[in-house]
Amino acid sequence: MSAHIINGRELADDLRAQMKDEVSKLHEQGIYPSLTVVLVGENPASLSYVKGKERASKKIGMHSNLIQLPASTSEQQLLGLIDQLNNDTTVHGILVQLPLPSHISEDIIIEAISPAKDVDGFHPISIGRMIAGKDTFLPCTPYGIMTMLDEKGITVEGKHAVILGRSRIVGKPIGQMLLNRHATVTYCHSRTKQLDRYLQQADILIVAIGQAHFITDKQIKEDAVVIDVGINRLEDGSIVGDVDFDSAKEKASYITPVPKGVGPMTITMLLQNTIKAARQMNQVTNGSTSRDG
Repeated sequence: MSAHIINGRELADDLRAQMKDEVSKLHEQGIYPSLTVVLVGENPASLSYVKGKERASKKIGMHSNLIQLPASTSEQQLLGLIDQLNNDTTVHGILVQLPLPSHISEDIIIEAISPAKDVDGFHPISIGRMIAGKDTFLPCTPYGIMTMLDEKGITVEGKHAVILGRSRIVGKPIGQMLLNRHATVTYCHSRTKQLDRYLQQADILIVAIGQAHFITDKQIKEDAVVIDVGINRLEDGSIVGDVDFDSAKEKASYITPVPKGVGPMTITMLLQNTIKAARQMNQVTNGSTSRDG
């Protein structure tokens, strides 16, 4: 029996329809959620990605502004722009597209963004609040994964979740978010010995390493939930994940495809964070009376 396919595109469309209604209601109150994306340089993949964010924003009625800067932009110039955006009350969310040119410190730039506008969820204060179990802006890809699990009614409490990959963008935060929900979490990475032994114990397996078809059915526990975060372009131009989907789907209970899996959810949660930022900056509650609600 094949696994249930978690179609991230369909789920993202449903969530964005709800967000469109929410944005419309905010407009009636004179609040216009606004996201500013800063792109330094001309990385084609980054440009394509930020254009996708811009289109998604406009479809739900949210203002999106793209600021493109030359690769020669200095760190001080970029910090100056961020300071302007931090102080601009019409801007609710700030996202600086990564990676940045090598002469600019990503850590310094991320820390310069106001935590109140950190819709990417990467600021140390956002991360610290997440670890403490407090309400905050969650990193978008992990937030999307948790939303997918919730929408499919997949309980994580008491389950053994194995995370393959330890990046601060996906691996580390998704493990913490699962831990906050009372899962038992194991992190695996390039230095892990006897990797297959851990993979085969996973009730929930999340793979984010950027290696095409690295995981096959032989490494998956029967009826495991498999979340594939990988995006790999093959020589023929096709896009595949880190999991060999065709073999894995015959053993898993739920599985995400690539494309149309986790990817669409990442942008969706960015929109959700921006709406949340607009509400908080204008002190509009949504069934909650505080940031820790």
